[in-house]
Formats: sequence, structure tokens, C-alpha cells
Amino acid sequence: MRTKLALLVATALTVAMPAFTAGSAMAQSVPAGYDPAYAKIIEAANQEGALSIYSATDAAAVSELLKGFEALYPKIKLEYADQNSTEMYNRFISEAAANTGTTDLMWSSAMDLQMKLVNDGYAQSYSSPETKNIPDWANWKNEAFGTTAEPIVFAYNKRVVPAADVPKTHADLAKLLSEKPDAYKGKVTSYDPERSGVGFLYITQDVQASKGTWDLVKAMGQTGVKLYTSSGAMIERLTSGEHTIGYNMIGSYVFERQKKDPDSLGVVLPSDYTIVMSRIAFIPKGAKHPNAAKLFLDYLLSKEGQQAMQARYMGSIRTDLASANPTAGIPESTLRPIHVGPELLTYLDQVKRLKFLKDWQKALQGK
Repeated sequence: MRTKLALLVATALTVAMPAFTAGSAMAQSVPAGYDPAYAKIIEAANQEGALSIYSATDAAAVSELLKGFEALYPKIKLEYADQNSTEMYNRFISEAAANTGTTDLMWSSAMDLQMKLVNDGYAQSYSSPETKNIPDWANWKNEAFGTTAEPIVFAYNKRVVPAADVPKTHADLAKLLSEKPDAYKGKVTSYDPERSGVGFLYITQDVQASKGTWDLVKAMGQTGVKLYTSSGAMIERLTSGEHTIGYNMIGSYVFERQKKDPDSLGVVLPSDYTIVMSRIAFIPKGAKHPNAAKLFLDYLLSKEGQQAMQARYMGSIRTDLASANPTAGIPESTLRPIHVGPELLTYLDQVKRLKFLKDWQKALQGK
């Protein structure tokens, strides 16, 4: 899916923001606690007058974040294009190859693809004033920044799946599908790792976390698992009852839909381990509006920007906001955060990637 959203917000936000005050008289002021020299970045960004963002995050899910940014910087025309993570990656590569300038900010939940671009030299370094407020694991050499802390969950249709069948761990899910393949025939859904960057990332993380992952894939193959590239498509089919169990779903999207449909949609954070992903952002070296990109990145990492995302169940990376995250109260030993760094590149080696996908297909076929 590709949506282009031009957000032109002419009025101030109605909610007071302590660091990034959004009143008209303050819209162009330096945020509290920043070096006064930051005014030069604001001035340069206003001169650029535009900002292009490629993102794998649905525009609707971050509408308040985008509106907040535009309220602060009304002179910057924002174009936000959301798209499939693999499509986004390929689009950026094509732009970079043309050598005529690229989008201004890349923001994606396909952490491995983002790190590949950074590792290949496409990112510029930027020392954000907000880096002092984020953990080391979320900042790679001031080039790649983790911006959220989101659990990867199981989702299920509460009207159809018996309470006794609801899996609490990955092993529970494998056992359920192995023992009741007919009951769940065509009823299980997940990402397609061959077509979805995030799907590939999550399943490779599972394999590293547990040797039992291949047993789970075989069990899903027995049920004729239905694979998609979009969280939205999976969630719609889960709530309708076409599918009844979703594996490796992005928690923020599931929690958001659950709020609207609490009687139909259930969520499980696996108790054996819960992968926690982060949407990585970076500013490309070829950005046409680099100063505007810096302003957006800083707002994204700011307390106000993080709170806007928390309101849509995208957990904050900031330690001063962690208590409001979806994973709050879960033992730390259960959480398996994906660190921002070159270790994400392991399965992007072409030989390893092809072998992994062959193993995936074999497991689905029960081999």
C-alpha cells in the first residue's frame, strides 16, 4: 500500500506540550533544553520548506505525530508516503542509484533492511539533542535510531478460539496446531517472509531465539497457513473470523484494533520470550531537505513525539516513559529487544537468505 499524505496544519495544537510548545508565538522557538544554536537548523529547514518521509508505518497510525510536527513547523510542507517495507527499500535504492537526491528520512520496522542501507553508507551522521534521552541499544553511531519499543505478539479471535486453545508460548502454538490441524485448517495467518521485510526479520529472530521455531513452522504448514505482507489485511481477517490465530503480529496495530473491537480480538505476549522491535529512522546522505529531516527526527525522539506514538500503542524507547509501554510489568528476562546494529545483517547475506528461505519452504511442506 502506498499512501501520500500531505498534512498542512494551520492551527496550533490544543494540548500543551512542555518542551515543544505548539502555540503560534512559539512555533519557531528552540525547544527547551536545546542549544540556542539549534535556531540555525530551524531557519535552514524553513528555507528548505519541504520534507519527504518514506515509511513502513501506516499514515493513520501516526497522524497525531505528523500533525504535531506541522503545528510546530508550519513553513515545512510534509509529504509522507507509507508503503510495504520491501517496496520502500527498493524505491530508495532506485533513487540513490539515480544520484539526483533521495527522500529526506527513512523510517521502517524492517530493521534489518534499514541497517543494511546504513551499513552500505547511505546514512548521514547526526548528533540529535535527544540522544541523551534514549538507550545505547537504540542509537547506532548517530546514523540509525530506534524510535519505538513494540512487542511482536500472537493475536486471536476470541469468539472462535476456545480459551483452552489460546497459546501462551511459541511451543504452545506449535503443539496446538500439530494436535488440531483440521480444526485450524486455513485459520492461521502470518507475514510472508519471502515478500515482507518485517516478516523475514521476525521469523529469523525467532529461529535465533528458539530451536523449536522450525517445529512451529511445520505445524503452521500442516494447517495451510495464510501469508500476507500487510498487518491490516491480517487483522481484518482475524476480526471477521476468516482466520482465527495470527502469529508474529506487530503489537501496536493489534492493540489499536482491539481497542475498537475488544470482544473479538485477543492478544498474547508470549511468556517464553517476546520479541520487541523498534522502527529505525535515518537521514540519507542524499536527502534533499536534510535540515527539515533533523527537525523531524528530533521531534520523533522527543518526549512529546514519543507520547504521541505511545497513544497508538507504539512503546517508547525513552526510560522516562517506559512505564506506559505495552510491555510494562512483563519480566525483563522475557523480553528480547532487537538491537540496532550490524548483527541485524546476518540473514541479509544473499547465500544465507536464500538458504533460510529454502529451509522455510521445506518446513512448511513438512520436510
